[in-house]
Amino acid sequence: MSFDKEQFENLIRRVLVAELGEEFCTDAAVQLLLGTAAQESHFGTYLKQVRGPAIGAFQMEPTTFDWIKEKYMDRLPHFKNVDVEDLEWDLALSIIFARLRYCVIPAALPPANDIYALAAYWKQYYNTPAGAGKVEEFVGNYKRFVEP
Repeated sequence: MSFDKEQFENLIRRVLVAELGEEFCTDAAVQLLLGTAAQESHFGTYLKQVRGPAIGAFQMEPTTFDWIKEKYMDRLPHFKNVDVEDLEWDLALSIIFARLRYCVIPAALPPANDIYALAAYWKQYYNTPAGAGKVEEFVGNYKRFVEP
């Protein structure tokens, strides 16, 4: 079972605007987050990594969560007491932390309508060049979960 695309996209937009501000809710950011969730958790099917420590709709690793939390603590002090385990059940928190993960990257987000550029961006900066994920997998999962 996975998220309903329209409801999840609407939630992403509302959370980004409410918690981070309008400037963080671009179409490119939303499409990148939808694609990341499609690739990482099969759009919410897996909220814990099958063979690893990653957790939540965006499958964030504990070390990444801790790094983002520390980096943005001054801006988001109300997240002082959250833990990585909260990503499993708190979709808003998962959305915020995934978006902040992409915010630390100096390279501009790719165009919202360029699925291959979104996939390459995810691979380079979220999965990393050494990660097991493939651009083609991202594209396939985007088409499977986001485009129907």
